[in-house]
Amino acid sequence: MTRYAPRRTVLAAALAVAAGAATPLPAHAASRSGTPDPDDSAAHPAAASCVDYRGWSTLADWLAGSGHGTRIEPGARPGVQIAVPIGTIDYRDPHLKKTSTWEYATWTSPVHQLKVPATEIIASWNAHTPAGTWIAVEVRGTYSDKTRTPWYVMGRWAAGDQDIRRTSVDGQTDNKSTVYTDTLSLDSPASGLRIVSYELRLTLYRKPGTDLTPMVWRVGAMGSDVPDRFTVPASKPGIARGRELAVPRYSQEIHKGQYPEYDNGGEAWCSPTSSQMIIESWGRRPTPEDLAWVNPAYTDPQVCHAARFTFDYQYEGCGNWPFNAAYAATYHDLQGVVTRLNTLTDVEKLIHVGIPVITSQSFIASELDGAGYGTAGHLMTVIGFTQSGDIIANDPNSPTNVAVRRVYKRRQWENIWLRTKRKDAAGVVKSGTGGVCYLYFPAQPTPTQRRALGELGICP
Repeated sequence: MTRYAPRRTVLAAALAVAAGAATPLPAHAASRSGTPDPDDSAAHPAAASCVDYRGWSTLADWLAGSGHGTRIEPGARPGVQIAVPIGTIDYRDPHLKKTSTWEYATWTSPVHQLKVPATEIIASWNAHTPAGTWIAVEVRGTYSDKTRTPWYVMGRWAAGDQDIRRTSVDGQTDNKSTVYTDTLSLDSPASGLRIVSYELRLTLYRKPGTDLTPMVWRVGAMGSDVPDRFTVPASKPGIARGRELAVPRYSQEIHKGQYPEYDNGGEAWCSPTSSQMIIESWGRRPTPEDLAWVNPAYTDPQVCHAARFTFDYQYEGCGNWPFNAAYAATYHDLQGVVTRLNTLTDVEKLIHVGIPVITSQSFIASELDGAGYGTAGHLMTVIGFTQSGDIIANDPNSPTNVAVRRVYKRRQWENIWLRTKRKDAAGVVKSGTGGVCYLYFPAQPTPTQRRALGELGICP
């Protein structure tokens, strides 16, 4: 069965404690009492104000930042590179158990004032890291009480695994907020404290004495304050009715027992399997040389490849959201973003212009007819809608590739994806993801795709 690795459980527990706090709440956070409200969907209609994604990817974006030892490379896909390193560091890789010296340079974004003060921030990035290079992505927020967070590491990342092991960083907190693998979360949202702005910092590393350099094409972050809710308003079928995108079907379950060093093998590979399906829907896939390391007896070796190269060595899993988006962007002219969507209508707009959506949700078996399982967290891909508006999903938690295509009832699926509170099979209140998704799309979207992405704040 699909599962999250432990850190999702830790985050869920932290949010549940915060939601149950007895501190008086401001009006905009009143639903964070942790008490089920049978009508809380009416109290919290879907609103664009819940989510604010800001990305830096254009030449103007890069020029607006502050570089130290970096240069901006123009062109069809501009980005930031190392020009003249500003120093060296000795980095001890906690997973390789070795220390190496690296040259580095930095780029820092302008401060972004959030349209909605946030309880959570998730960064994501797209980069090329040739052998001998890697990057670190950090975020620093400003609280509504005027104090600031430390610089939190949101990922130490390389496309490969020969120089460093890509990793999240545990133990980061200032007693107001904490980083849970890929998510910066306020410790006590019920207190009314919020993050009102943030800045991002890239550090680019290379082996000393070389002219190697990473190239970062996109960096961004999603800030959100999604009201706690057990249910969300029902949406009406819209412009994507009857549209189904051509997306390959891959089962994670056929990979059970394969490469257990990557999160116990295929039974936990919902995220990389979903990522690989969408990457291939855009016509990209690993080369035979890329797949030479995979046992030739294994079916769909590209799924094994995706698991290896999304694996987070600290999290000990393949479900790090930004690592999946970064993996997608290692393929020619693809971009990957982690964000939240406010409504199922947003998904319909994307499907309508040909962009599938990878979604994160949790549910018990009785809440999603036809799934046949319950899960504390699972990734699947929305590839279309029936004429009546029900969800057509490629669900990797299926016994075979043929069985991957599912049709799920619109109202059930919408609620399990967008809610932030739920009850598990024992009746214990747990958290939901509140509309988290991955979006993979071309570096040069069509005008209609750009318009749809622009409405979500993703394309300028």
